Amino acid sequence: MSNREKEYNNPFSATVKGIMDLFKQRESVGKLGDEENLKGKKVLITGASSGLGLAAAKELARRGAVVIMAVRSGIPVKGDEVKSASGNSNVHMFFLNLTDFDSIRELVKQVKSRFGSIDILICNAAVVSAKARKTKHGLEEMFSVNYLAKFVLINLVLKEKLFNTDGLTVPRIIFVSSESHRNPKVFEWDTFGVFQVYGMGKSIERYGYYKLLMTTFAYELSRRLNPGNKTAFSIFAHCPGPVNSNIARETPGIFQPMLKLIFRIFFRSPEAACETVVYQAVSRQLEGMKWNYMFLMSRKPVDEKASDPENGRQLWEKTEELLRGKGIAF
Repeated sequence: MSNREKEYNNPFSATVKGIMDLFKQRESVGKLGDEENLKGKKVLITGASSGLGLAAAKELARRGAVVIMAVRSGIPVKGDEVKSASGNSNVHMFFLNLTDFDSIRELVKQVKSRFGSIDILICNAAVVSAKARKTKHGLEEMFSVNYLAKFVLINLVLKEKLFNTDGLTVPRIIFVSSESHRNPKVFEWDTFGVFQVYGMGKSIERYGYYKLLMTTFAYELSRRLNPGNKTAFSIFAHCPGPVNSNIARETPGIFQPMLKLIFRIFFRSPEAACETVVYQAVSRQLEGMKWNYMFLMSRKPVDEKASDPENGRQLWEKTEELLRGKGIAF
């Protein structure tokens, strides 16, 4: 096993790698000015009831956006928290269960009925499970939440013409990814979508693999939505670095005190870590750009496996085939 493969294959090594990454020097793209805002823009963000998503919702609302929070919990308390913190009352909450395709379809229906269109979609929600769990559709939970649900959500939004395409600005789709997408050696095409049993010892490794699927999908999405020289949609992705959030809440209890201490001392707060997602949502420098990947506040190419057109094509086709087998049509 190479050193790179060891970086994210268990909670301890992933934590150490995250801490080391924070201390490396990188060239920053700069900071947003207070004059850069989203007044009049409608932003749909998933997983916005805690951690990075909640912090981003507050900052986007502070910059004038109409914020639509898609969440499994926290209704209406977290929405009221965003309103209070931002001074913006134009904050709305909708229930969303990313393990349930019916819930995703209902969200799209409700948002279209209520708002007509959106300008920015932020796919933030993610999960790290202690062990493999089946969803109602017979799929593995982390696979569904961290990758497949994003494919379904975005394709439904596109099918329902929910994005604002008035031509004044280019709609943005933003993925919260992870540098752990570089860790897997290969795509598991032969077992794609097949439920596989794993325990906590493999959960971080699986998380990295699903982030590879998601990042590959994001890159392929940009290719498909932006043929030729014109930019119809801006597709952005980034790794926010190590965040002191509750994503590792299923870590065995014996490790919880140690991880919480390390997270609190070394990891960035959600308020600091949301800088990148807010930048990709707001920055005028990115206007009209087809693709942008960032690690923290620096530009960086994705892993070559994720940018390979053949991998993108095969992932798309296998995902459609899997969904057809589950009776999910767009």
